[in-house]
Amino acid sequence: MQLGTADSEPGELATGWLDATDLPTGAPERLPVLIAEGEEDGPTLWITAAIHGNEVTGLAVAQDVMTDDLASEIRGTVVCIPNLNPAGLRRNSRTSYYDDEDPNRYFPDPDAESSRPPSVQQLVDERVYEAFADSADALVDLHTAHVGSMPFLIRDRVLYGESEAQRASESGAAEPRDWRTESEAEDLAADLESLVEAFGMPVVNEYAAAEYTEQNLQRSTAGAALNNAGIPAFTAELGGHEVVEEDTREAGVTGVRNVMRELGVLPGDPDPDAVGPEPPVEYPVKRAVHPHTDTPGVARHRVEAGDVVAEGDPIADVCTPHGETKATVESDHDGYVIGRLHGVAVYENDPLASIAVRDDGDVVVPRDADAESGE
Repeated sequence: MQLGTADSEPGELATGWLDATDLPTGAPERLPVLIAEGEEDGPTLWITAAIHGNEVTGLAVAQDVMTDDLASEIRGTVVCIPNLNPAGLRRNSRTSYYDDEDPNRYFPDPDAESSRPPSVQQLVDERVYEAFADSADALVDLHTAHVGSMPFLIRDRVLYGESEAQRASESGAAEPRDWRTESEAEDLAADLESLVEAFGMPVVNEYAAAEYTEQNLQRSTAGAALNNAGIPAFTAELGGHEVVEEDTREAGVTGVRNVMRELGVLPGDPDPDAVGPEPPVEYPVKRAVHPHTDTPGVARHRVEAGDVVAEGDPIADVCTPHGETKATVESDHDGYVIGRLHGVAVYENDPLASIAVRDDGDVVVPRDADAESGE
């Protein structure tokens, strides 16, 4: 397999670079590439990391999975880009300096329309997308979450039905339509379920469908792989950012190798019990940035990552600069705390935590609920 200057041979680990764009200084912006190719044919797993430049535990996991011995252990191929955002890494920042917005919201989406030319980040994301869409049988995207966050996995909603762009272009067309049916979405969701279960960390469903697309998460690395390319893909949130958390790094390496076993890339069965932690609750949960405060002040949290909460439980007190309590902010949901948001100075409507809240919704959902209901 060849990707950029990395050209693999059976039984070998190849390294090289993928040119993403050219810089004003004349040098190319290059993404590091590693390819481990087994002696026998088999599935192709893609591992991506650090599209947010300061999420470095994911970077370390990606590097440590790709050992010199990996090619001799596997059948099929493992392709790894351990740093999707070298500009962000250089300044220890979530974003790059050539496009100071979230780089994980620019992957292709059929409904993404703009009268403006694509940004540099969109062009970079599209080039990466074209590479994995052509070759991947599964994809794991490695991230980290909030300061002090517990590790967990994000499972995206699987969308089915036509996009708005497809409906607009196909009205009156006699040719068969190229869109995912509900049955196909169920099959894709089942493949995805087997991978997240194999990895071995608590699984948190992505936001409900309307908020999912409102936040452009179908244009994230895993979201675009899943919902545009039809590749089972998920996001691993490996603790907090800025520094490598060694215990989480080790668990992440084990989790990725579990995914390889589930795919048949590595021999043997996955051992999710070797990863951890265990989910704090038994019911399904979804991601929520919650609760918000309507009172500005200094936040004094009453909860920590991993704490189980019920509706009405206090999450934080909001105090004056002198330490007097102005308000107590409570949870509106049952669930558990993923992590507290960075900083203690809060303004009106600021969120205080990221909480996995009870999820009674479906994982497989219509791309356009209004269109499906005939509204």
